[in-house]
Amino acid sequence: MSLFLCFKVSATLIISMAMAGVSVAAEKQRIEKESDLPRFSYKISEPLEKIVKDKTLFAKTTVKIRADMEGVLEKYEIADKASHRQYLESLMLLDFLLENYDEALVKSEKVRALEEKPADKLLSSLRLRAMVAAVKKTGSLNTPEYFELVKQFIDKEISAYSYTVIANDIKSMKASAEVIGEGRLLGGVKDVLQKTVDKNGGNLSSDLAEVLINVRYSLETALPLKKTLIATYGAYLDRNKIEKADIWAARNIALSPTGNYQPVNVAVWDSGVDSKLFPKQLLTDASGKPTSIAFDLYSNPSKDALYPIPKSLNKELPILLSRTKGFSDLQSNVDSSEASEVKQLLSSLKSEQFQPTMEQLGLVGNYVHGTHVAGIAVDGNPWARLVNARISFDYKLQPNPCPSLELSKRGALAHQAYVDFFKKNKVRVVNMSWGGSVKDGESSLESCGIGKTTEERQKLARTYFEIEKKALIKAFSSAPEILFTTAAGNSNSDSSFGEFIPSSIVLPNLLTVGAVDKAGDEAPFTSYGPTVKVHANGYQVESYLPGGSRVALSGTSMASPNVANLAAKILAVKPSLKPQEVIAIIQDTAEETSDGRRKLINPIKAIQKL
Repeated sequence: MSLFLCFKVSATLIISMAMAGVSVAAEKQRIEKESDLPRFSYKISEPLEKIVKDKTLFAKTTVKIRADMEGVLEKYEIADKASHRQYLESLMLLDFLLENYDEALVKSEKVRALEEKPADKLLSSLRLRAMVAAVKKTGSLNTPEYFELVKQFIDKEISAYSYTVIANDIKSMKASAEVIGEGRLLGGVKDVLQKTVDKNGGNLSSDLAEVLINVRYSLETALPLKKTLIATYGAYLDRNKIEKADIWAARNIALSPTGNYQPVNVAVWDSGVDSKLFPKQLLTDASGKPTSIAFDLYSNPSKDALYPIPKSLNKELPILLSRTKGFSDLQSNVDSSEASEVKQLLSSLKSEQFQPTMEQLGLVGNYVHGTHVAGIAVDGNPWARLVNARISFDYKLQPNPCPSLELSKRGALAHQAYVDFFKKNKVRVVNMSWGGSVKDGESSLESCGIGKTTEERQKLARTYFEIEKKALIKAFSSAPEILFTTAAGNSNSDSSFGEFIPSSIVLPNLLTVGAVDKAGDEAPFTSYGPTVKVHANGYQVESYLPGGSRVALSGTSMASPNVANLAAKILAVKPSLKPQEVIAIIQDTAEETSDGRRKLINPIKAIQKL
């Protein structure tokens, strides 16, 4: 099983139907889990870079891909709207690329009907609709008149909407335009897609076929429009210098260091913590050393408290850390030198630079993540005693190590070892801002060239996944005195449909957290679903990086430790409470929004209830 971190800085910027009637829907086979969606494989005889560059060859290559996508929608009723949208969106892009503009518009309305978040529904297929309108009027793509009409269409539409509803999305759309570049797009084709196809005997999976479609679409439409999009979104943001209301400042509560409270041991089960930043909040052993546990990528015990950085990168670490701020500034539309450097780096990236650059960014993301999460988890709580539980995450474009039965079994043993360590050290609250799914495992197997068919990969991924899922459930259940909080994920989909773990697991001592922004509005990226019980601030949340600098990051990774923080404060006030009782207090004092989609935690009310 592949594990990933639930923060959004790099994910957003780096990687890029309503039923006809009741009777028809009733005849379809309903799919309740992502892993049950059909898989397909396509024999590829030409280099993928050539395919995405050649209109005729691309059209020929995607005939079967399109037919399979249409077949899925005809045969199945997909429970998850996000997954349903994904099929429609791919077909919509194919229609546009094949100049079937009316068909593309029809599908765009079907996509809109499946959107759930207010901003998503308003902005659904915005650029595509603008391009269709422009090309129909001008008769051609990428002329000055075409660019101007796209600009006018987008500006008119977004200007009619409430700024506070769409602001976060517009900022993200502007940032995405600012970092797009041909080298980055083609580098992904060469270093990810092509290498994966080569390892699988020239076969391309349906999952990667969707990526191929998006690359072709970006090359043909987004790249030529880059300046237009940046200018249009930027002008809109400049006209609306509106600061969204911050609901959290009035809700947060800090405990006094001299009050009648009890110390609470809080574990950050993450990528590692720079303990030097929390000298008064560390749980120490008999020798005075910070209490910690760590395992490497192979689930072998490790002594590294922080995600290890190769010595060769030590000199470059300051600039690498500054890029973390650069991504954050880009996402929030802050004009800074760090943001400018990131824009220049990614937009001008040559294809041969793609792999080392992306892997370097992934490495640094792992390095900073745990410390940032820890800062949130113990903020305003001098009674928190921090326990560092380091888990290792891969950052390579090609998985290393590759999934295996042995690795899954070792991972399962490591899960229990972590929880046993928590019990031994009387930990009361554990935060987990990470996750994985069956599909993640399948993707890793495909990237490694393991499994002769998609069916074989499915079976292997399911086997490995169930080993680790059962181990997590057993480990959590073995510690009923510990409250575990976990991030919902950043896929903007139902985490239960995707079978993400830990976020889809249901246990009395586990609480899954979704993300909102400072105004309480649902974050564009946050996952949702029946297991997501509360929401907390996960958009541009400021905390520490290793070394002591502070930066704002976004993701459900940042929302979950806000809830862990509240749980630890509750236990500092009333240590006799059981996890179920703490969860009940957090949920009972949370405020449900009018649309019923969010339950916003209220720390002050929770503490006052004690």
